[in-house]
Amino acid sequence: MKQGVFAVQASILLLCILLWEIAGQLKWIDVLIFSYPSKVGQQIVKDIVSGELWPHLAMTVSETVVGFLLGTLIGTLLAVVIWWSPFLSKVLDPYMVVFNSMPKVALGPIFIVLFGAGFTAIVVTTLSITVIVTTLVVYTSFNEVDANYTKVIRTFGGSRQDVFRKAILPASFPTIVSTLKVNVGMAWVGVIVGEFLVAKIGLGYLIVYGFQVFNFTLVLSSLVIIALVATAMYQLVVYIERKLVRER
Repeated sequence: MKQGVFAVQASILLLCILLWEIAGQLKWIDVLIFSYPSKVGQQIVKDIVSGELWPHLAMTVSETVVGFLLGTLIGTLLAVVIWWSPFLSKVLDPYMVVFNSMPKVALGPIFIVLFGAGFTAIVVTTLSITVIVTTLVVYTSFNEVDANYTKVIRTFGGSRQDVFRKAILPASFPTIVSTLKVNVGMAWVGVIVGEFLVAKIGLGYLIVYGFQVFNFTLVLSSLVIIALVATAMYQLVVYIERKLVRER
């Protein structure tokens, strides 16, 4: 079953690439705007061989990893704090909903003013996306744990700490781990948005620079690299998730 699905996925991808290449070579499309796969591949190879790609890739990946890890950790801790205090939960609930609905791109300039144009501002932009999503998802999973588990622990004199440690956390663990997969994509979105606004180095910067100089092959090659690295990170998180869930 899995092999069949993978075969279909690979066939669709290869067909799209082939049609794109043919359309570009035969000038069915404007190659100045859309380029074509072989030209994009040449751009990637050139940037790798010349060494121009590595500083940009290293910066973007480091920003993404930091934003991903901090966002997951802070968001999970906030969910625990909010669950622990029903009063705090009621106070913060409308604010979390409002903040989650705000366009994070609009907050970018504020972060730049507060933290300066650089690594910190980009990471904070990423955190503005990952933290709130993690908090809402994990907190919701805490509240959806079967109330009978809580009642049993309370019946035997268990404290709120016992309820969390023996019922809430174990039952919510799969959700917490699954949040990692969501945050990988969110972290990439936050980093690229931040780099669009402020960066002088990074894959997001290369995309903006490519548009500025009308080098759309550079834009597309940067997008391809982002897709490949993001997919690799996602698969790594999926592997870690399976290991953690299996060990439980």
